[in-house]
Amino acid sequence: MKNPQISENIPYDRVRAVQWENDRLSLIDQRRLPGRTEMVALGHLPECIDAIRDMVVRGAPAIGITAAYAVVLAARDRYRTDPAGWRSALFSDLELLAAARPTAVNLRWAVERMRCVVESAIGADPVALLLAEARRIHAEDIAANHRMGTLGMALIEPGSGVLTHCNTGALATGGYGTALGVVRAGFAAGRIGPVYADETRPWLQGARLTAWELVQENIPVTLIVEGAAAQLMKEGRIRWVIVGADRIAANGDTANKIGTYGLAVSARYHGVKFMVVAPTSSVDMTITDGGGIPIESRDPAEVLNCSGTRTAAEGAQAWNPAFDVTPATLIDAIVTEKGVVEAPSAAKMRALADS
Repeated sequence: MKNPQISENIPYDRVRAVQWENDRLSLIDQRRLPGRTEMVALGHLPECIDAIRDMVVRGAPAIGITAAYAVVLAARDRYRTDPAGWRSALFSDLELLAAARPTAVNLRWAVERMRCVVESAIGADPVALLLAEARRIHAEDIAANHRMGTLGMALIEPGSGVLTHCNTGALATGGYGTALGVVRAGFAAGRIGPVYADETRPWLQGARLTAWELVQENIPVTLIVEGAAAQLMKEGRIRWVIVGADRIAANGDTANKIGTYGLAVSARYHGVKFMVVAPTSSVDMTITDGGGIPIESRDPAEVLNCSGTRTAAEGAQAWNPAFDVTPATLIDAIVTEKGVVEAPSAAKMRALADS
């Protein structure tokens, strides 16, 4: 199985941030965008863990795909060093990898899927089997994104303005995107008119990444600060807020980039619809509700500084949760590759999981 290729038949689908090339994992370094497009080649597991922790790669599906390829690299190193005892050492590697970032469930999901291949590779060189599985995970994600794009845009009235938060596009996935995949599909079909993007502090994923992706695709985009979102809604400029998810609990509560919860509250007050777009690999049926989702807390320096320059008064402290949880009661639709769950509830999420 080759690397998932860009389809000429699907418009606005030209970006791939994760690739397997020359027996290495190759990533677009998202910390460098939009100033320059720089690829990082990774040949060993510790480099991949650092890339996940340090935001070289981000977005739950992209982290999961990166982890799958990272297992290939780890297995190759372990098998070369100890062909007889590689498996036990690799199992320790898998635990380190799964702990690289705690909130995105796709990371552990991908690691566990690769673990199953490791366990079945008795008496054989595991690398080829693991690489085939990693490529399969990658290709499945892109196909799921295309499917979610079609399902999500069908909910949107023609000509609607939309607002998105953080980056949920090709950079955050195997390709095309989740919420931004709906934007791509909706724009191509004429259902989406104006596209607004939150800048998304403190890493500015909306300003640096979402805006960059849409500019690459020649989709007009207007950037706003998060504080302008309520006014945007009050003026009737948008009909939908469309976001991704790093983890969805069994009742439909959703963890996503910090600021998402506030958007949902404001959207409900202003009569704006709220859509969450995520693959079923982001659904964690082991967690009853959003209160059980672990929320990553990151370095306060990310808030106190901007691009390495101190912007806050010396002596000030910062609180820097990376995610927040939006209650299912504020979500109009969860769109997955298996189908759409409107007005999500525990019963509806169970039905989706069992489908």
